Amino acid sequence: MGSVFNCIGMEVKVAQTNKQWYVVHAFSGMEKTVLKNLEERIKQASMADSFGKILVPVEEVVEIRKGQKSISERRFFPGYVLVEMEMNEQTWHLVKNTDKVTGFVGGSSSKPSPISEREVNKIMAQMKEGVEKEIVLPKSLIKKVVPQLASIAFTNLENHLFYGPIRELPENFSEEDKMRLTAAYTSMIEDKVKPAYQQIHDFMKGEYMETGRLSSGFDAYSFGEEYYDYAIQLYTTTSMSAEEIHELGLREVARLRSEMQKVKKQVGFSGDLNSFFDHVRTLPQLVPFDDPQQVIDNFNAIHDKMKANVDRLFSLQPKTAFEVRRTEAFREKSASAEYSPGSLDGTRPGIFYVPIPDVTKYNIFSDEDLFLHEAIPGHHFQIALQQENTGLPDFRKTLWYSSYGEGWALYCESLGKELGLYDDPYQYFGMLSAEMHRAIRLVVDTGLHTKGWTREDAIAYSLANEAEPEAAIISEIERYMANPGQALSYKIGQLKILELRENASQKLADHFSISTFHEKILETGCIPLALLEEKIHSWTTKSFN
Repeated sequence: MGSVFNCIGMEVKVAQTNKQWYVVHAFSGMEKTVLKNLEERIKQASMADSFGKILVPVEEVVEIRKGQKSISERRFFPGYVLVEMEMNEQTWHLVKNTDKVTGFVGGSSSKPSPISEREVNKIMAQMKEGVEKEIVLPKSLIKKVVPQLASIAFTNLENHLFYGPIRELPENFSEEDKMRLTAAYTSMIEDKVKPAYQQIHDFMKGEYMETGRLSSGFDAYSFGEEYYDYAIQLYTTTSMSAEEIHELGLREVARLRSEMQKVKKQVGFSGDLNSFFDHVRTLPQLVPFDDPQQVIDNFNAIHDKMKANVDRLFSLQPKTAFEVRRTEAFREKSASAEYSPGSLDGTRPGIFYVPIPDVTKYNIFSDEDLFLHEAIPGHHFQIALQQENTGLPDFRKTLWYSSYGEGWALYCESLGKELGLYDDPYQYFGMLSAEMHRAIRLVVDTGLHTKGWTREDAIAYSLANEAEPEAAIISEIERYMANPGQALSYKIGQLKILELRENASQKLADHFSISTFHEKILETGCIPLALLEEKIHSWTTKSFN
């Protein structure tokens, strides 16, 4: 008895006879128990000559936890055991009547069909792949995907997301057209869309959930370091190392904590900074709404408040319309506030989506900052101007470099006072908190993917250094786990634009124009940071000369 081909199993060493491979179905999670029970029954019945190998197909999974290598086993055919045996009445009864066995797979109940040696060899090869095959989402993330799929797979027709066009059919459509379209949509949703999503849902909830890894970062993979270096280059458009970014993040977190202390003192709070975070999270005046529409109205009021100063800072502004909307119900529970670009032809507006899953818990302390980032002058100005630029080839109108796009949006958060905002210390604290959030990303993203940090380590670090509610922090950390490196782009890009503004201001002195600087940053659309730096340097040099 022993391990065979990286499997859990038994091998009886006898002369080869007429043995073939059969698949036995076991109770879920009882594969090892079935293996043990079969071994004992074969021995008691003195039928070893009729059996060969008995295997539970497993893979070795290597993970890094807190910097330590951990090796575990994972079943990749859960619920099944492979048995090499001579099929006759006695061996059939022995296997069929083994505790926790439900029966054979294939053929009839009394005459099972064997599987080929080729299929078994293929399984053996799979088992040898080990870590190289373990490229799956963390289990904690899979759990979040399943309800999203369920909302599409199991929602009734009238409330279904894809039924929306039918609910909004134009009144001038004929009754015949309405009936035809309704029937077509109903058939498509009920017969194709929902069954397809149900299939995906069942797979994610069952088989894929079981294969989900327990590690949080890409350093669990043998290729993890190489991949993360690539992700840094991709998202930051720099050659910075993970260690450089981690240390930069620690310095920025320390700086921003110092600034937060000043606000805490300004509002007269006597506790420590972490207690102040709790204070901000729960202060009744910062949770004032009981109707979701009030949240939308508040963002529109912020827009009205800053309009008078926008022209002074921005000579270049988009023509594309802009709206604030509540995030759709089907994705609201797991969504973050986000900007959805308008259409290239300008007929569809840019939309700032705001999730409001529970308005009674909606905190407004960072709303001014959030509007500057996601809406105006952040993503809306940058993306709409790029799409409207007739001097760009079509492919560049939708080109995206995260370090530029997200860096610009984060830079825009610092413009609040220049735009007439942040006169409330709590709103200014919201700006500091948002910037702290991006600084923390430099620490936790590199921590998760290069330093063996767990999901829980990253959550704890974030809770200790920012005022975001725990649910929001958990959502963010899981985002970094799923998409390594992207979260680094915000702060790296912002710091570069701030650096370029400071250098241009010093070089041009009295000739420096903030509106012209912003025009130069925005006029060519998304470009890598190195090209942006070269462009601004060229402008300041020509202007100076």
